[in-house]
Amino acid sequence: MVDHVLALAATWTAWDGRPVPAGDRLYTPHKAIRRVADHMVDHLAEMEARLAGEETQPDHWHASATTTAADLAPFTAADLDEARSRLTRLARIWANRLDALTPDELDRSAGTGWTFRQLAFHLAESAYYADSVGDLTAKP
Repeated sequence: MVDHVLALAATWTAWDGRPVPAGDRLYTPHKAIRRVADHMVDHLAEMEARLAGEETQPDHWHASATTTAADLAPFTAADLDEARSRLTRLARIWANRLDALTPDELDRSAGTGWTFRQLAFHLAESAYYADSVGDLTAKP
C-alpha cells in the first residue's frame, strides 16, 4: 500500500492547488499523506495497546471530513521526500510488528475488535486516500 501511495505521490508536485472531490469529501496531496499516516499510527496504537492488555485510546483525528489550511499548501519535492521517509518508516514498523506475531496471534488477537491480520488488510485500504488524488502526471 505504501509503495502504491508513494508512486502516486511522486506525481503530486504537479498538483494545481484545487482539492479533488471524492464522494462527499475533498482530497489534496497533503491530506492524502496525512490520512495514510494517521491511519497507520491509529491502528498501530490499537494493536500495541491490545498486546499490552490495555484499553485502546480513541483517536481524535479530524479524519478526512476536515480539510485543513495545511492540506491546501503546495506539494513540493521536499514534501514528497518527507512523505517517503514517514510512510516508509511506518510501514517498516508495521512489518516488524506483524512478523513478530505467530499465526495464532494474528488470527486470534488479544482484546476486542478485528484480528491483527484483519487490521493489516484493513490498513491496505488506506490507498483510497491517495487514489482519490490520483496520478497527476502531466498529460500532453
